[in-house]
Amino acid sequence: MSETEQNLSQPTFPSTMTLAPLILGIAGGTGSGKTTVARSLIDMIGPEHTAYLEHDNYYRDLSHLSLEERAQVNFDHPDSFDTEFMIEHIKTLKAGKTINKPVYSYTNHERTAEVIPVYPQPLIIVEGILVLENPQLRALMDIKLFVDTEDDVRLVRRLRRDIAERGRSLERVLGQYEATVRPMHLTFVLPSRRYADVIIPRGGGNRVAIQMVADGVTRQLQGEGGKKMAHR
Repeated sequence: MSETEQNLSQPTFPSTMTLAPLILGIAGGTGSGKTTVARSLIDMIGPEHTAYLEHDNYYRDLSHLSLEERAQVNFDHPDSFDTEFMIEHIKTLKAGKTINKPVYSYTNHERTAEVIPVYPQPLIIVEGILVLENPQLRALMDIKLFVDTEDDVRLVRRLRRDIAERGRSLERVLGQYEATVRPMHLTFVLPSRRYADVIIPRGGGNRVAIQMVADGVTRQLQGEGGKKMAHR
């Protein structure tokens, strides 16, 4: 049994001694299956117990730039995210207050006028390629996951997604991958793997690993006689 498999077979989570919500961060490269892992955990633990924040919704607002200028921005660099805003929202949820999560348009590269109300819950899931890279954001997390998937699989998934869902050409997707996605992955995303408490290999298809994480989180949420869930 490999070290990774040993870690997954006996997941260890930090104990939570108060009624403060449990914060779980999920990082990994583009196309690794982070969203699939997040949604699977929400299904297993219960959407009625979970608040879900995607880092992608917290891209900085670029509406002051032309569409051509927006398209040239390096969206895989930490500076492209308004992480301070996300941290503020997490702290607001921890304080038991509702937030209005922003909605980002990948087609126009700008924050839309739409917002999504997110209510405080016992579990807050924070997901994105760089959520383990930022020290201030990372410090808020009780549990940190890294979804580890082969590079060629991730590239194929990104090609399919960007062409089908975001209206981009094959040439444009490959050009962006070579110019920014891969270099930023090697510089920022992959090094953040060392901060993970649990590494999930093979992405969202690894149902055994995801179930083990879900079981561990559920035990945490049911701690102190089930107070966390009972208070919602």
